[in-house]
Amino acid sequence: MVLAELGGRITRAIQQMSNATIIDEKVLNECLNEITRALLQSDVSFPLVKEMQTNIKKIVNLDDLAAGHNKRRIIQQAIFNELCKMLDPGKPAFAPKKGKPSIVMFVGLQGAGKTTTCTKYAYYHQKKGYKPALVCADTFRAGAFDQLKQNATKAKIPFYGSYTESDPVRIAAEGVERFKKENCDLIIVDTSGRHKQEAALFEEMRQVAEATKPDLVIFVMDSSIGQAAFDQAQAFKQSVAVGAVIVTKMDGHAKGGGALSAVAATKSPVIFIGTGEHMDEFEVFDVKPFVSRLLGMGDWSGFMDKIHEVVPKDQQPQLLEKLSQGNFTLRIMYEQFQNILNMGPIGQVFSMLPGFSAELMPKGHEKESQAKIKRYMTMMDSMTNEELDSSNPKVFNESRMMRIARGSGRHIREVMDMLEEYKRLAKIWSNMKGLKIPKKGDMSALSRNMNAQHMSKVLPPHMLKQIGGMGGLQSLMKQMGSAKDMMGMFGGGDK
Repeated sequence: MVLAELGGRITRAIQQMSNATIIDEKVLNECLNEITRALLQSDVSFPLVKEMQTNIKKIVNLDDLAAGHNKRRIIQQAIFNELCKMLDPGKPAFAPKKGKPSIVMFVGLQGAGKTTTCTKYAYYHQKKGYKPALVCADTFRAGAFDQLKQNATKAKIPFYGSYTESDPVRIAAEGVERFKKENCDLIIVDTSGRHKQEAALFEEMRQVAEATKPDLVIFVMDSSIGQAAFDQAQAFKQSVAVGAVIVTKMDGHAKGGGALSAVAATKSPVIFIGTGEHMDEFEVFDVKPFVSRLLGMGDWSGFMDKIHEVVPKDQQPQLLEKLSQGNFTLRIMYEQFQNILNMGPIGQVFSMLPGFSAELMPKGHEKESQAKIKRYMTMMDSMTNEELDSSNPKVFNESRMMRIARGSGRHIREVMDMLEEYKRLAKIWSNMKGLKIPKKGDMSALSRNMNAQHMSKVLPPHMLKQIGGMGGLQSLMKQMGSAKDMMGMFGGGDK
């Protein structure tokens, strides 16, 4: 995924610093220089990187820090906060309200994926109970209306456009008026793009904006745009009141950092990122969880939200009860594999777990991992109830493994690999034993009730070391007020 390499390099720089015996000016500079190089090579604009480096040095004044302070933790937290600041303009984007018509206008260069993104945005809100509609005011690109029509029909979203009318302003105004009468509460206007910035594009955008009076203008940017991102975003901001940014093609091999510069240029928040062509490959962008995942720290709240979406409500209390007992069987593993497959793109799911950097799940390996999970499930389909409900891997002698391999059409080596994976997951699961679960089985209970003991077991050893061991973790949780706030630092907590 885009930025996976950047995340990996920043994580390695922090780890190298953590391995140093003494944290002095030289070690700090080496760490910051490596992070600076990584950001610049990912096309983040130079002024932004320079400002970030200066701010970290101001915060982390090694001479002023008393001997008792955990310098590693302070430096890591400063890096985390500055990356968040780079991506957060400090103001929320306009949010549409159900039952009240909101007009959202999409702008951007041709090829950025505007038309596909319009449909994804509409589809996302449709699932949330909104009544969206799409208006195609792109008369410049041949086939634009056909594409929008095809996407909208597939998603069962009403649309408006014309094959004969060449005036985009008129189409936009008529479409908005029509859907207002039909009581649609989210009217999305797709505008023309050009291959490059030019006066005609900006003039057309201004006229469409004047005719439709949008509540929100969304700037759609291709993640592969590179260093030109800052200037491009600024030019759009000067022409229309850009209020939010959506970054597309975050599943490719582009460096992607340039797109993050668009936040600084437009002083508008990124609200979604597109991670593929499919309708569900569209993620809400939340700064802390994103940076947390970028640094390999995971995103517990995102993971819990995903579980909340896919685990039926009547099964949620049972799942949490099993989690608190630390009793892990192959049947539970089977159920969780089913849930993971239902959660959507597997790379997104893995990157939400602490210790899984996005770099560990490259785009090309997602299908491979999904296929492996399906193979494991096929093998488990050949097991008896006794085997599935046993939490003792010793019951699997050679004859049982041979029977499972024959029944599933797999090699015995693959059955052994699956059992090794079971042992690994059982060990992680057992670390959650004793977690307090409220009677109602609230899924967000996991993040709220995590104490330092549980956090220390769940966090990977290298991350616990970076924080300063058990002592550093306890003092950090105390300093931040609660376990919930602690989870917030790692991208968790309530949204």
